[in-house]
This record gives sequence, C-alpha cells and structure tokens, in this order.
Amino acid sequence: MLSSKLLKAATPFSFVQRNVHRRKFIWYNEGIQYPGFKYYPRRPDFQDPPYEPTKLFRVQRIRPMKGAPYWEKNILKEFKLDGKTSDYVVVKNIPENNHRLWKVKHMIKIDPITFPDGFPNENDSTYLQENGELRIVRHIGHIEERSKLLSEYKTATDKMDGDTLRRDSRSRWLTGWQ
Repeated sequence: MLSSKLLKAATPFSFVQRNVHRRKFIWYNEGIQYPGFKYYPRRPDFQDPPYEPTKLFRVQRIRPMKGAPYWEKNILKEFKLDGKTSDYVVVKNIPENNHRLWKVKHMIKIDPITFPDGFPNENDSTYLQENGELRIVRHIGHIEERSKLLSEYKTATDKMDGDTLRRDSRSRWLTGWQ
C-alpha cells in the first residue's frame, strides 16, 4: 500500500491527458481547381485573365549536359537537344511534352511561338526569330512582275550607283558633322 501511494505521488503528470491533435481545415468551395493542382486566390472576386495558349514552343538548351543525371540526358536526347547549345527544336504544346520539359526546365529555355503575320500557307517561306516570332517572307510575285521591277530599277535616274555612293561617303567623312 505504501508503494502505490509513493507511485501516485511520484508520477502525477503521467495521468494528465494532453489534447494535441492536428487542426483540420476543410475548405470545400474556396479554391479553384486546375488540372493537377488547386489554387486558393487572395481575393474572393479573383478572375483568370483571358489567355490563349500557344500551339508550339521553341526550346533551346542553355546548360551543358555534363554532370546531369542520365534521366535528364535521355529526355534531352529524345528532344534532340544533345548537340550544340545554339541549336533549338520546335515542340508541340501537349501535356506529355510539358511533363518532360518540366523535368529539365533548369537546362532549357522555352519561348512560345507566336504568329504576328498570321498562319503561313503551304508555299510561304518562313523564318523563326530568337524571341519566338514566326515571320513570313512575302514574295514579289511572278517572273513578269520581277522583270518589270528590275527594268524600272535599272532605268531609274534617281538611284545612286557604287561610284556615287563612295564619293558621297568620302565627302561626308572628310567634312564631319554639319
């Protein structure tokens, strides 16, 4: 009996139950569900700005492959980015490609491709600028139109030939700012 009294007196805190538990926050209707994640806006009147996603990306490698893990090297080889760092590829904007690009995002630069001149036709010549703009090279037209413009250029009296340009440039060089 003495031992049970000593036990209760010696350990008074062992019988105190602490109510420590995880707080449960249940936010049912407060977030905006996107594919793959849920976004909780700062203000309740938040609206997404209208955005039209691009169809193509211009992807360029900016970091060397040396020292990267084999799975990142394999992804870059699949996209054919294992050559020089100045090379680029055009990639479709689909979830499978976006998932693979996300894994190597620290080694690449992604620019969305825009069409400021409109979509090209089958017989249009195009070139892709470094900022992702796809420009269309407009052709003059048929051979008859080209030959007509060439003959007009050759017979024009107000054009400056090479000798006149050299003389004019030299006189401007010698006189300086006027």
